[in-house]
Amino acid sequence: MPKLKVRSAAKKRFKITGSNKLKKRHAMRSHLLEKKATTRKRRLASSSLVSKDNEKSVKKMLGV
Repeated sequence: MPKLKVRSAAKKRFKITGSNKLKKRHAMRSHLLEKKATTRKRRLASSSLVSKDNEKSVKKMLGV
């Protein structure tokens, strides 16, 4: 069976935690930050986990 190719974009955007969950960054944090509230920007700066709905497809992209 041939090797699975890992998607380079997914490799850069997602990390696997120790408990085999997927960690990701929030969107909407790169520009137009003046009009966003400080609390919103602070919340977007932290990382979060990928939802259960998308977990299967992201793991497939990562070759896990």
